[in-house]
Amino acid sequence: MNTIIVGLGSMGCRRARLIKKMDKSINIIGIDSNQERREKAEAELGIVTEDSIGKACEKYECEAAIISTSPLSHSSIINECLKNNLHVFTELNLVDDGYDENIELAARMKKILFLSSTFMYRKEVEYIKGEALKHSKPISYIYHVGQYLPDWHPWESYKNFFVGDKRTNGCRELMAIEFPWLVDVFGDIRSYKWVKSKNSTLDIDYADSFQILFQHENGNKGMVEIDVISRKAERRFEMFGEDVFVTWDGTPETLFKYDISKKESEKVNLYDEYSRKEGYASFIIEDAYYNELVNFFDSIRGKDSPKYSFEKDKEIINMINKIEEDDND
Repeated sequence: MNTIIVGLGSMGCRRARLIKKMDKSINIIGIDSNQERREKAEAELGIVTEDSIGKACEKYECEAAIISTSPLSHSSIINECLKNNLHVFTELNLVDDGYDENIELAARMKKILFLSSTFMYRKEVEYIKGEALKHSKPISYIYHVGQYLPDWHPWESYKNFFVGDKRTNGCRELMAIEFPWLVDVFGDIRSYKWVKSKNSTLDIDYADSFQILFQHENGNKGMVEIDVISRKAERRFEMFGEDVFVTWDGTPETLFKYDISKKESEKVNLYDEYSRKEGYASFIIEDAYYNELVNFFDSIRGKDSPKYSFEKDKEIINMINKIEEDDND
């Protein structure tokens, strides 16, 4: 299967490495307008590259596309790929530009339109969901996710990639990463309240801290802190109810369940092994990125269906828009 990867930055190259590891029969064609990036990808990944989607589709019988460019470019690229008769996998969009048109086009072309939601593929999240479903009474959770914005990409200024843009800012990306799995685990959201502020001297034109209270349809409740000012990269989660207490600090080593009869916390081991990429925070492991690619290609082959969708993401984005734009008066 010939597959194009549009965007040969850090994420596009990650996707290429994982696809080569997953299925050597998939032939990758990298797409990037930047010649230096193309040459680097050719040398380091052993793939062929082109400078446009059109050229790649003319030279190769392509079946699928992975879109790993900056979020605001996704809508038009998705549209172009669908019109070239390609199944589409895209990274987080963060905005819903072109959603209705592309959803309709994918349905008409009978193509998979797949949206990344990496944390839904974490084994720890699957475990937390299983524990939540076992509990018949309402559950509460507290969750802090934060990392100092200049530390996200230490090799470049935060002003030079999408998190510096107000429409695709860092807090917005964290919400778009976390909200889908929280809704999947704890249920649809009935109501939510929030406070927000700018507490740092970062050169950004958006709030850097959000505290959000969720009330789910089934009675579950959660308090979520999202920020881009925490000097320690942090994911700290607690789920608790009358018969359950689970904690997770975002890494495979930090998932614990409290044994009520023994009155002690026990480590939950879900991985025989896992892989990390040097230079990223400890809670970023490669396995979930790999697993969602498996889900994408299995969906193309009719063996599975996507865990997440553009339709669900539109609801999440609408909620994020309201949290960012309104003052919750």
